[in-house]
Amino acid sequence: MIPGTGQAAPPSGAGWAARAGELWRAARGVVPPGHLDAAGCNVPSDRVLDAVVAHLRLERERGGYAAVPDLTPARSALAGLVGGGPADVAFLESGTAAMAALLGGWRLPPGSRVGHARTEYGGTLMLLHRLAAQRGWQPVELPVDGDARLDLERLRALLAARLDLVIVSHVASHRGVVQPAEEIGALCRAAGVPFVLDVCQSLGQVEVRGAGASAYVGTSRKWLAGPRGVGFLIVPGLTPAMDAAVPTLGGHQWTTEGDGAVARYEGPERDGPVPLPGVVRYESSEAAVAARAGLGVAVLEHHELGPFAVHAHLAGLGRTARGVLDGAGGWRVVEPLDEPSALVTLRPPPGDSAQSAAVRAAEASLLVSVVPTARAPLDLREPVLRVSPPPGTPVETLHALARVLAR
Repeated sequence: MIPGTGQAAPPSGAGWAARAGELWRAARGVVPPGHLDAAGCNVPSDRVLDAVVAHLRLERERGGYAAVPDLTPARSALAGLVGGGPADVAFLESGTAAMAALLGGWRLPPGSRVGHARTEYGGTLMLLHRLAAQRGWQPVELPVDGDARLDLERLRALLAARLDLVIVSHVASHRGVVQPAEEIGALCRAAGVPFVLDVCQSLGQVEVRGAGASAYVGTSRKWLAGPRGVGFLIVPGLTPAMDAAVPTLGGHQWTTEGDGAVARYEGPERDGPVPLPGVVRYESSEAAVAARAGLGVAVLEHHELGPFAVHAHLAGLGRTARGVLDGAGGWRVVEPLDEPSALVTLRPPPGDSAQSAAVRAAEASLLVSVVPTARAPLDLREPVLRVSPPPGTPVETLHALARVLAR
């Protein structure tokens, strides 16, 4: 069933994988020519655009607070992509805001060891090191192999030696390698260590169910093709140690010693703001609600297409893109050529640069990204060119980019 709709899910398999791109394109009256930046900001469908505009009109006609929609179907559809339930979902403004809310309020004691790979997103690294300096946490670099994939045996040893939290980007912003999330999750659960999985670059393009993470951090605008300005947390494993970084009236209540509410709260505070039960403690009540409604439509569309079909289609696009682009003008693909993702990164040859190639691509009406070193400061030594074809991208578009790179 499609979560939140009561409808039967369409069949998946080779046939649907072949048609997924056609159906995705057919749902959009406009796609920018040469769009190869799904990993930056994808193209919402006509239905998503209509849902956003319709809700904005409703807010004008009824008043913003009177027009609040029922987002339960959206929460159900989103949670269904990771194996959670609607009560596990909190909406925020971005993936960065979601990560800050999650880590900023987590009650880890001083001396806690927090594991991350060198490929971790720059924004998360800055947040983690700020929290470490303030709270006495100890960041621990997790070992990776030559492809920057986590080394599971060495991770097992670190978990045995003691880690208190593990943070992993399922697919990095600067490198299209898919981390073995299911295996990482199993190791963390066996060791009793909470596991946070950043799915900003994976949800919508690769399988996430089965990871069994304590929390998932994601965003709307990339592979789910929802509106900008929406992020989310999915927290199936909420514990008393987890709270939002900033208390809000929508997710907390004020209490004093002896108040009945305190008996239901297991945290250290006995006087002041106490989180309400569930992930509502993380959610920002004042927000671009129309964008949240649009994300809900985008996720339901993803279910209608069939996630397995979309994943297979995008993996094929990624393999095709790497085959076409690797070696063009001396450019080399960073990740393995058969990596099952559609996020493709390329290193420049001597005498060329990612910035120069992006300018040439724009002149040819091709939209690609330059990933600066700040995006992964422990891993990148120079900017890379990122190519991320959305579903239905014609192969000729990739050949056109290869000709640009060869110039």
